[in-house]
Amino acid sequence: MWEWLGGTVFVATGVAWLKGFLNSFLPPPARARLALANSWSAPPPRSANRFRIVVCWLKDDIGGGGETVARAFTGVHGVELVRSARLVTAGGAADDWVPAMQRAAFKVLDEWQADLAIVGLVKRPGESLGLWFVPRSGDGTLDHPDPTFRLEDVTLGVDFHGELRAQLGAVALAHVAPLAEAQERGQAVAHELKKAATKLSRLLEGPTVDDSKRRAVLYGALGTALRSLGERESGTVHLEQAVEAHGTALMNLAREGDPLYWAATQVNLANALATMGKRESGTARLEQAEEAYRAALETCSREGAPLAWAEIQNNLGATLQVLGERESGAERLLQAEEAYRGALEVRTRASIPVDWAMTQNNLGNVLQILAERESGTARLEEAVVAHRSVLEVRTRERVPLQWATTQDSLGNALATLGERESGTARLEQAVEAYRAALEVRTRERVPLDWAATQNNLGNVLHSQGKRESDNVRVEQAVEAYRAALEVRTRERVPLDWAATQYNLGNAFSTLGDRESDVARLEQAVKAYHDALEVRTRRRVPLDWAGTQTNLGSVLHSLGKRESGTVRLEQAVEAYRAALKEYSRELVPLQWAITQYNLGNVLHSLGVRESGTAHLEEAVVAYRAALEIRTRERTPLDWAATQNNLGLALVILGERVGEIKLLEQAVEVLSAAARVFSIEGTSELQITVQENLRRALSSLQVLGANQG
Repeated sequence: MWEWLGGTVFVATGVAWLKGFLNSFLPPPARARLALANSWSAPPPRSANRFRIVVCWLKDDIGGGGETVARAFTGVHGVELVRSARLVTAGGAADDWVPAMQRAAFKVLDEWQADLAIVGLVKRPGESLGLWFVPRSGDGTLDHPDPTFRLEDVTLGVDFHGELRAQLGAVALAHVAPLAEAQERGQAVAHELKKAATKLSRLLEGPTVDDSKRRAVLYGALGTALRSLGERESGTVHLEQAVEAHGTALMNLAREGDPLYWAATQVNLANALATMGKRESGTARLEQAEEAYRAALETCSREGAPLAWAEIQNNLGATLQVLGERESGAERLLQAEEAYRGALEVRTRASIPVDWAMTQNNLGNVLQILAERESGTARLEEAVVAHRSVLEVRTRERVPLQWATTQDSLGNALATLGERESGTARLEQAVEAYRAALEVRTRERVPLDWAATQNNLGNVLHSQGKRESDNVRVEQAVEAYRAALEVRTRERVPLDWAATQYNLGNAFSTLGDRESDVARLEQAVKAYHDALEVRTRRRVPLDWAGTQTNLGSVLHSLGKRESGTVRLEQAVEAYRAALKEYSRELVPLQWAITQYNLGNVLHSLGVRESGTAHLEEAVVAYRAALEIRTRERTPLDWAATQNNLGLALVILGERVGEIKLLEQAVEVLSAAARVFSIEGTSELQITVQENLRRALSSLQVLGANQG
């Protein structure tokens, strides 16, 4: 399976479960259960460095085809104990043989501690062989087949070699590749996938494969192998080759002649494009993936193939989510939410718990992202509930890596909730979730996932440190970010690298402000500038704007500690840049915060200068912020903005000798004082009272002079 970071999303591998395509293979349903007809003594312990494959059963196999398929793996490095286990009719329950066959296959996986079971059927000699691959899964549940592999004109005789073995090896190894957690097994599967891809490429270059449908099947197998290789590597070379292979397969397929197989190939193409798009900074590949998924949905309907439709909806949602994260609006994110909810109407917990958990986790992730662009907590609460429900299915014992992924997603939702609440309970729960994830997400096992969780842990430690005035927590956050950057390099994952640089800058900024440490603040400026080399406005507009905002904040802090105005002017420039993307219509809260911060730095400039231009601009910025920061919605933020507005009006009134400005200052400061007396701290009350006394005194003096 495939998961997005910085926020994490699951997408199923392989071809969609196409009911219509499967029915082209199946005879009328048999009323039978299947059971193991033979078993052997207990198998030896599994090697940590090799895969174990069992060929379970081929329906209507009367010529020893299962043994022939098993022999296809002879000499394959990294594979051991390929056996043929015969399944027979066991009783009279009214079960279709397909789910019965799969349940029996899971028993084989369990008994033989295997990684992959191969099942299928042999049609009449000279027609076709259909194989389904049942990989080891967390809870032993698979209620639908995955027809990723079929061979035309095969009798499973002595001719089962060459291209046939190459196809079988490519697709089978692609199915076990996600299980290659240990480094040795990962190297073994990559080696064999490369061999299979080379064989398929040579076959396709030769003159013997002249039938278009046959070429399409071979190109599909080649694309599957190449994509699996690409997912295990940091670059995109193999993924680009996979896109080319699946694209060529589509050129050899007629949509009208085999619509569901055509749709399945579109899904494979889309999956490869989406993986590439995640690794690149632009959106072109992701948009191409979206187009391919939507094309598949035109052929694969919910009514005709509900499970396949649900899988495509899930994968489409994942792609829309990444696109939405890179755009300033919420349209694509809302479309992703809609796609996930549609998939969950078919992928129910009762019928398909593994797939339900995947999509439910994805839904929780997109709800959290949407919530970050809104002011309420309803979506966040729903995201927490979604992730906690997923953990009831994704247990650590059954699926440790997926359990860790969901713990990381839960931590993200809890951390965002904690940011919006006054206590630390949610933040502490988030730390607990991240540390749990890191028990499984180790650097050796899954380095990029480990780095993602280290980054997320750093974020919540930083939040705790700010809330508790605890520099130790902030220093721990710095350590977590630096650990993440050992794996999240600019060359390997540029956008993730930039995100962690941004977070590191935030932590340095906090430490620099608290310790009056200019060196820390300079470190923050450098980290933000580094991030902006990748976080460009064109690539990730909202992230660019957020980084500009925080850069403006640290430049303001440096400017207040220096005698000149260069840093303050740079801060104004950064805030004005951010407002090019932080519009009131799209992100009203961020727009208001940035207007408030811009007002503060303009205020600082105005205090150092003899004129009034910057102070007047500060007043405009504060009044703009108050359009969103209302007393009803955010009373303390409203009062803080009123306080700063009042002080700017006092200074303006004193400089130009205008009673009206001082009267306005008294009015807004009095209003702020009333709120702070009810909800604010003693420090806030003291500050606003001092400003109010200054306003009243200046008003009295000016009135006396003019009277």
